[in-house]
This record gives sequence, structure tokens and C-alpha cells, in this order.
Amino acid sequence: MLALSRKKNEALVINNDIEITILDIRGDQVKIGISAPKEVPVYRKEVYLQIQEANQESLNTENLEALKELF
Repeated sequence: MLALSRKKNEALVINNDIEITILDIRGDQVKIGISAPKEVPVYRKEVYLQIQEANQESLNTENLEALKELF
């Protein structure tokens, strides 16, 4: 993991087309802005993990149904 220090209104660029800007800092909370192409999905980690879990459950359900059809 790369750890960087940034101040309010400073930014960093990832892969030439994703920009992350520090918008506000209040106490222990940091507000960030992310500019990325529309084809690049951006999720909060907890939402991303829920999506991954739902996809895994879907795969397991589909496999179970396919097995039931075989027998």
C-alpha cells in the first residue's frame, strides 16, 4: 500500500485518467472527490464487498440448480 500525505485541495492521479482530490478535512473525517471515466466503476469498499458476496451467492445458487437438473 502506498501512503501519501495530502492537504485540502491537493490531488493525486492514478493511471493518467483517475484523479482523487481532498475536498475537506474535519477532525478525523476526510471528504474526497474522485474523477474517473464512466467505464471505471468506483465503489465504497463495504458496497463492493456486498456486491462480491451477492455475486458469489448467485454463482452457488446457479450451480446448485444445475446439479439438481442433472439428477
